[in-house]
Amino acid sequence: MNSIIKKEIKGYLTSMTGCIYIAFLMVVCGIYFTAYHLQGGYPRFAYTLQSMLSIFLIATPILTMRSMAEERKLKTDQLLLTSPVSVAGIIVGKFLALMGVFVIAVALLCVYPIILSCFGEIAFGETYVAVLGFFLMGCSFLAIGLLISSLTESQVIAAVVTFLVLFVCYVMEGISGFFPETPLASLGSLAVCIALMALLLWRMTGNFFLTLFALMAGEAVLAGLYLLKPLSFEGLIQKILSCFNISGHFSEFANGTLDLAGVTYYLSVIFVCLFLAVQSVQKRRWN
Repeated sequence: MNSIIKKEIKGYLTSMTGCIYIAFLMVVCGIYFTAYHLQGGYPRFAYTLQSMLSIFLIATPILTMRSMAEERKLKTDQLLLTSPVSVAGIIVGKFLALMGVFVIAVALLCVYPIILSCFGEIAFGETYVAVLGFFLMGCSFLAIGLLISSLTESQVIAAVVTFLVLFVCYVMEGISGFFPETPLASLGSLAVCIALMALLLWRMTGNFFLTLFALMAGEAVLAGLYLLKPLSFEGLIQKILSCFNISGHFSEFANGTLDLAGVTYYLSVIFVCLFLAVQSVQKRRWN
């Protein structure tokens, strides 16, 4: 796995993809840092990090689009799959390489509060807690991009789909407001979600009977729960959609609070995405 990490990091930095990614983040950060702190006089570096979220949605797909899609297009994934390294080792190695490039950018971000301290007092504890939240959120974004890249051989499709998924997660709080909070509306929304998850299961496994069984079992359990406790479905879809609000969990870190629930959430997103990426590659390996 170490060889994969070294190869990927070298590939990102020599092909200019990683350098452009880091430079892009630094330029955007420098603009916001100048506007908010040097000119506006705001002491909290979290303002800059929060403003970078929308730009981060664009930068992440650029870095992750080639991680697995290029291997599949060039057929070099066959060499990886026949190597002594396990599929899980391949995926984790590629993710750690992506994270290594991102660590360089985060390390440079850590210099900005030190510069800001030259002009006044800075709460370094709160500031670097916000940087930690930004780092965890960024790693979650990278894991999502890696997962999507493993599902296609087109870098363009991987980049576009990654951006769309991250954008939906970014505006998830607004999307949840469109759904009524009535129990029946939650029931219908959850029924559609179960059908979509069954479709994803079929896409990942290719097993029709397993997919059909999962679909029927899921819908039956949902109907049974609704008949037993219909009032518990009130506002349930809003609570579920909040689980996909990845950027929303960053607000606690931005306020200087070390949110252990947020740390657990981001680590869970990373684990689930890497697990699904392993399953996607594993399926293609045996096919």
